[in-house]
Amino acid sequence: MTTPLNTPQVTEALQELPGWSFADNKLVKTFSFSSFKEAVSFIVRVAFEAEQLNHHPEIRNVYSRVEIALTTHDAGDRVTGKDVELATSIEGFSWV
Repeated sequence: MTTPLNTPQVTEALQELPGWSFADNKLVKTFSFSSFKEAVSFIVRVAFEAEQLNHHPEIRNVYSRVEIALTTHDAGDRVTGKDVELATSIEGFSWV
């Protein structure tokens, strides 16, 4: 089982993740794009990254808006280093 981060650890991680927040024991962020096509392209990019890290996010898409929520199921649906790693990878996408 993966160890959940405590609140100070999550707060510290969020300082390096612009626009991300901590809600309902998840790291969450909403991304806005100029079109549905761009939003779906972003989702595909997230999917490839998630698959490589073997850590899969909750993704919700409405037209040009994509909401991502990260939590670790085998840690009791709490935030772990895996979530921070995936959020950091997503932030590294050059077109976000």
